[in-house]
Amino acid sequence: MSDATGRLIVALDFPGLQEAVDMARRLAPHVAAVKIGSQLFTAEGPRAVHAMRDLGLRVFLDLKFHDIPNTVAGAVASARTLGVWMLNVHCSGGSAMMTEAVKAAAASAAADRPLVLGVTVLTSLDEPSLRETLGTTRTLRQQVQHLARQAQGAGLDGVVASPQEIIDIRQVCGGGFLIVTPGVRPAESAAGDQKRVLTPGEAIRAGADYVVVGRPILAAKDPVAAAQRIAEECRSSRTESREPRAERHEPRTE
Repeated sequence: MSDATGRLIVALDFPGLQEAVDMARRLAPHVAAVKIGSQLFTAEGPRAVHAMRDLGLRVFLDLKFHDIPNTVAGAVASARTLGVWMLNVHCSGGSAMMTEAVKAAAASAAADRPLVLGVTVLTSLDEPSLRETLGTTRTLRQQVQHLARQAQGAGLDGVVASPQEIIDIRQVCGGGFLIVTPGVRPAESAAGDQKRVLTPGEAIRAGADYVVVGRPILAAKDPVAAAQRIAEECRSSRTESREPRAERHEPRTE
């Protein structure tokens, strides 16, 4: 059973289901949810989600849907039937696509509706690579704020963004908008291919609702101890946060 009051989501980036299940079982008491991304889902499909739910874990399905509105709506509808807690789409797919994703997620009882988040700018991109890739004249911070506003306007529950843009998003979207942050690294961990990072405590103090951590836990000599340390850092940092935030674990009902 997961820690429903926690703020740590562990990324189960494994090539096969048995490894993922073994790790999830060990980490379950210390995490708020597990994230199933492209690697595990491509290898194992829906049974990966079912296996995590059988362990009593909430699932963040991180497939970053990005396609025409009708196709994304169908994908979200399929994800909804799996009973996932949270899923995401790319904000850059446009407002119409995000709106259809929200409609597809809402086509069930309120208690079963997954949270729908929009991915702003991948944490592996920095300012030069953003401009080279997208050809935008916006700064990275401006692009994230723009996409977050688009996501909120389309009815999404929140966004996935670098911890370095949390304050910017709060300024334009307010306190009731979920922010889930990858690109989180404990102070002693290497950044790897992540460009815009903060520590778990820094992310929570800045206003993140959840932090997503993969390699610093999975590759640790003692993954359970690593998860415990990060979970505790999140808890203590949330207590220290300047502005206590209301719980935002449920889908929006507007």
